[in-house]
Amino acid sequence: MATSTGTVKWFNETKGFGFIEQDNGPDVFAHFSAINGSGFKTLLEGQKVQFTVSQGQKGPQASDIEVIV
Repeated sequence: MATSTGTVKWFNETKGFGFIEQDNGPDVFAHFSAINGSGFKTLLEGQKVQFTVSQGQKGPQASDIEVIV
């Protein structure tokens, strides 16, 4: 699968999910379990990220999410 890039639209760390606005495509669902790394996994609004898009039960979702530094 191809890697996509985008910007975190919003992420609720209490509920553990949010959405990423793709640079080229529709918004995708982001779940904390798809964030690469260890410890407390969260994303901040406006962060640039890269990820792969897969088809989830309710539409496109991000997997292998990494923050672009």
